[in-house]
Amino acid sequence: MSSIPGILPYIQIILSALLTGSILIQQSEAGLGGAFGGDSFSTTHHTRRGFERTIFIWTIVLSVLFALSTFLVLITQ
Repeated sequence: MSSIPGILPYIQIILSALLTGSILIQQSEAGLGGAFGGDSFSTTHHTRRGFERTIFIWTIVLSVLFALSTFLVLITQ
C-alpha cells in the first residue's frame, strides 16, 4: 500500500491528459453560429452513433476514474 501514494500523481497526469483529449475530440452541436446569435430554431435532436458514442462513453469513464483517483489521494494523505 505504500507504493500507491507514489504512483497516484502519475496516474492522475495520464488520466487528465486522456480526459482533456477526449473532451477536445468531441464535436460541439452549437458551433460558432449559436455563440454569435445564430438562430437556434434550426437545431434538431442529435443521437450519438458509432465513434462519437464511443468517445462520449470513454469521456464519462475517464472522468469517473479521475474523480476516484482524486478521492484516493485524499484518503491516502
